Amino acid sequence: MAYDGGEEQSQDYLFKIVLLGDSSVGKSNLLARFARNEFYPNSKSTIGVEFQTQKLVIEGKEIKAQIWDTAGQERFRAVTSAYYRGAVGALLVYDISRRQTFESVGRWLNELHTHSDMNVVTILVGNKTDLKHAREVSTTEGKALAEAQERLQRNERWREVVLFFIEPVTTPLLSSLAQSLLFWT
Repeated sequence: MAYDGGEEQSQDYLFKIVLLGDSSVGKSNLLARFARNEFYPNSKSTIGVEFQTQKLVIEGKEIKAQIWDTAGQERFRAVTSAYYRGAVGALLVYDISRRQTFESVGRWLNELHTHSDMNVVTILVGNKTDLKHAREVSTTEGKALAEAQERLQRNERWREVVLFFIEPVTTPLLSSLAQSLLFWT
């Protein structure tokens, strides 16, 4: 995978990926780390939605990835759910130091599938792993939840997710496009 920060060019594919989860789980910082390699320890909650675009080359194909950061607060739910339409990938983020964010994962999955295609490639991300001393959700619990949900992958290594989260989402898409089939099991 290579990053292309050069001039505007046409791309082989445009993929929309959404970040979702409760407020203050670290979605905005995942986006900032991926798009600009920045981290804001005192970042504010997202109001509505924000997005960043990143061009990548994966398996010889140029991909323009639009990563959408949605607000996690209930009051923005009606607005943010509209942005799930057209998404081909999702990062469902919870905070390992706040159990209630983990318990909300099912609700977020239902919302995603209500407002998008059921075949959205979804990765479960246990975030804030630097807060091991405050951990409320075990690695085993995260893994068990991911295994219990169809089409849900799990990754708690946020750095790898930030640096490479596009590839696990786009590689199955590219394979399916090559076979003219857009269905994941």
